[in-house]
Parts: sequence; C-alpha cells; structure tokens
Amino acid sequence: MISMDSSENIVKEFKEHSISEFFKKNRQMLGYSSMIKSLVTVVHEYVTNSLDACEDAEILPNISVKLNRAGDNKYIVIISDNGPGIPKQIIGKALAMILAGTKFHRNVQQRGQQGIGAAGCTLFAQTTTGKPIRAISGLENGRAFSCSIGIDTMHNKPIINDIIDLKDIPRGLTIEGEFAMVKYDTSDHSVLEYLKRTALSNPHAQIVFIDPDGKEFSFLRSVDKIPEKPKAAKLHPLGLSVNDLLEEAHSSKEDMISTFLSNNFSRFSQGKVNELKELLPNINISKKPKELQWNESEMIVDAFKKMKWISPETAHIIPIGHAQIELTLKNILNPEFMHVIERKPKVFKGGFPFIVEAAIAYGGNAGKQLEEGYTGNILRFANRVPLLFDSGNCAITEAVRSIQWKRYNIDMDVQPVSVFVNISSVHIPYSGVGKESVSQEEEIIEEIKLAVMDAARGLQHFIHNKEKLSMYANKYKTIMRYTGQLSKDLASLTGKKPDEIRSTLEKIVAKHYSLESNVNDNKTQNATEEDIERETDFKESAD
Repeated sequence: MISMDSSENIVKEFKEHSISEFFKKNRQMLGYSSMIKSLVTVVHEYVTNSLDACEDAEILPNISVKLNRAGDNKYIVIISDNGPGIPKQIIGKALAMILAGTKFHRNVQQRGQQGIGAAGCTLFAQTTTGKPIRAISGLENGRAFSCSIGIDTMHNKPIINDIIDLKDIPRGLTIEGEFAMVKYDTSDHSVLEYLKRTALSNPHAQIVFIDPDGKEFSFLRSVDKIPEKPKAAKLHPLGLSVNDLLEEAHSSKEDMISTFLSNNFSRFSQGKVNELKELLPNINISKKPKELQWNESEMIVDAFKKMKWISPETAHIIPIGHAQIELTLKNILNPEFMHVIERKPKVFKGGFPFIVEAAIAYGGNAGKQLEEGYTGNILRFANRVPLLFDSGNCAITEAVRSIQWKRYNIDMDVQPVSVFVNISSVHIPYSGVGKESVSQEEEIIEEIKLAVMDAARGLQHFIHNKEKLSMYANKYKTIMRYTGQLSKDLASLTGKKPDEIRSTLEKIVAKHYSLESNVNDNKTQNATEEDIERETDFKESAD
C-alpha cells in the first residue's frame, strides 16, 4: 500500500516534458548514433528539404554541399539551394520547432514526412557545440535576410537572434552549422555515397559536393524536367483498419456515413455504396459518421475485403519513371546491361497506396568492387531518398535477400550486380524516426519481390545470350585455326588452289557460326516467363 507521503512525492515529481527534451536525450532515434551516420543525417535532412522546396516551387534544384573541418570530429556544414527560401515569419518554426512544418498533416507524397529533420539538426548542433545554426534566406520577391537560430528545448520553441536584412542575395536558402561528434570518411556509408545515390534517384537535380580536403564532386543534371507535382491523396478502402475508419468517421463533418465514405476514400463510387448496403443490411449508413460504433466499423472493414476494388489512383504517387531510371543508371553506373521495372499501384495497411520501381544493373560500375573481385549490392530508396543505414531491418533488403538468385543464374556474392529499388507513397512506413529503413509490411515485401524477380529475368536472358555468343565465338575461332592446314590437304588431293579452298571453307564456317544471326536468334528468347507460359498454353490447346 502506497503511503500518503509517497503519493505526494509522485505528484511533485510528475512533470510534462517537451518533444525537444525527449529527442535531446534520445537523439539516436533521429539518426544521430554513430559519428559517421550523424554527419550523413545532417546532410540528408537539409538536402531532402531543399529538393522538396524546389519541386514545390517548380524549380530545377541546384544544391551545393560543403564540409569544412573545425577540429577533431567537428565539421562546419554549409548547404545552399536555389529554392524559394523561407519567409522571416516562419523560418524559426521551420528550422527549430520539432513536429512543426508543412508535411505531417498533408496526405501528399514528399521526401520528408514528420516535420522533425531540420529542427533535429538545429538541436544536434546546439547539444554538441553549444552554437546555433546560421541561415540566409533569399526570397522570390527580392528580399533577403540572415539570422541565427537556436531551440528552447524546454518549450520546443525557436530562438532567433541577429536578424539582418540583406540585398543582392540570390533566391534560395543557405544553412551553415557547426557539428561535433561527427566524422567524415569515404566508405559506402559516407556523405559522398549519399549524394551519389541522391543524384541517382533525382536525375533532375544538380548537386555539387566539396569535401573537407577541398576536392569537388559534381553530379550533373541529366533530366531537364521537374517531376510532376503529386496531388493530395485519399485513403484507399483496402488496407484500412477498424481504428483508421473509426477515427476518420468521428472527425468527419459529413451528414451521412454513405457520403462520408464517398467523399473521403479513393474509388468509393455510389455503386460501391449500394454494394455495401447489400452486404450490410443491418447497418444504417444514413446516420451521421460520428455515431459509428466500433462493432459497426469492424463489419464495414470486413465487407471492404469482400468487395472488388479498382487500383489506387496514380496521380497521387509520382515515381521516378522508367526512362529517368535508365538514364541516370547509365550516367552514374554505366552498366553493360540494365533492366527497369515499374509495378502498378498497390495498397498496404492503413489504406495507403504505393508504387515499387526496381532495376538490375550488371557490369560497368555496378556492384561493389573488392580486392578479390566483385559482389552485388542493394541500392535502397524511399520517395527518391537514399537509405544507407539499418539495412538489415528494411523491407527492401528482406525482399531482395529472399529471392532464389540461382534460379536466374545470378550470384550476388561474386557478380557485379546492383539491385535498385525505390518505393513511392504518400506515406512511407519507416521502421524508426530516423527514416533509414522501411517497415517489413507483407504487401510491400511481396511487391518488391515481384518487381526484382521480373528484372532478374531480363538479366538472366542477357547472361544466357552472352554465354551462348561466347560459345559460338570460341567454336568459330577453333575451327578457323584448322582451315589453313585443311585447305592445303584438300588442294593436294583435288589439284585446286589452296587459297580458293581456304576462302570457300571460311565462308562455310562464317555462315554456320554467324554471330550476327545468333544475336538475332537470341532476341527471340528474351521473353518473360508469362510470355512462355502463354505460348505453352496455346500449343497445348491447339494439340
């Protein structure tokens, strides 16, 4: 039994804390764990915001990233873009208030989702160096200003000082911050690798990186077209949980459940309303959504699963695109072969639609070069954002590793193969706040597997054809070695000239082992398994 004194102490010690205080003590949840990862996280958050801001303003992004050493495990990060800038009245909230922003409440596909990233950087700078960040914002109306920005962690509020109005500043935002407990290296988890992969998934962006030694790396724009701006999406009925439906209903201002369903969910026509009435005659869908009960919500969600639905609308999801992926893979990896696949939209839990794009690149700069040879690698992306860390917990890794690669004559352990996977959605189900891995949702894993296996079939045909051509070439060379001696022997028997006999023999061998004709023959073999199955079914029915 708790004594009176104990209960009074509990009341005295009971305090409410701000979200900033929480992340101050748990910064590893935001991606600030190891020193290498922390530096990549800072660059990632600012570059992501720059890309989103430029695309929202329909501007082709020009982004500059510069790192300067400031001491042991301490760096100054300077990132500039040519976006619309941030107005003076909201720059504090945008860069120094956790869970404040334009993204979390919008059901729109964007790289950032939570309103934590840039504010988390300000918090990290402040807690490791005691210094605020510095921002220069050039607006489209010709006005510009600079200021220093810190964060009041006790109240999750921005602290803005040293505001200076500026002139002759180009449009865009420049952020400069000093960060300690960070480290720069050139590994597969470095800032350079992150920017390389960002260029890979954003061919419309131009990125310049200057490393701490002053070496410049340029990733030039390969597409002069801004990605289409995604529209706000409605949830799809498939994938909704009972609680999802109930929360949406209780916050609705509609007069009837039927109109609530039609106006709030994708693909919910009047015909679907009538179909629902037939499946659930005991539920009054003419009453107010706020009156919907848990058991009724359960029955409606179960009924959704029995109904046939059209796939989610693609206007709400903007993937990278088949042509853009091919172009950027060619520019950066320059592979000997590549095969790109884009799947149709699907839905995962919560009613959120998503699209999977996958590609396989072989040869060139694909794969990972080791001292003893090559090994395959997985390039993971979500809404065009590279995922460098926490690969073991990611749905993409799980899906790729679960594929039986030997079925496709592919060995990921020794061949120069890169598997590219991008997931596009209005809501990416990250497994943590740090947004480094995608939650292992069953629907997402299945879609990734289907896409990658489709791409693998393309590589399988290429390798098969390559081996066949090599075999023909070797046979051709072997036989041609003997034409000289054979022509002399035949000349002694027939009395004809050896050169004439040799010319005739070479023509016969060349015709039989024509590389050009073999290439054309092999093109007919580049069919998918579905094509082969359809052809087999046709022959069986004909027989």
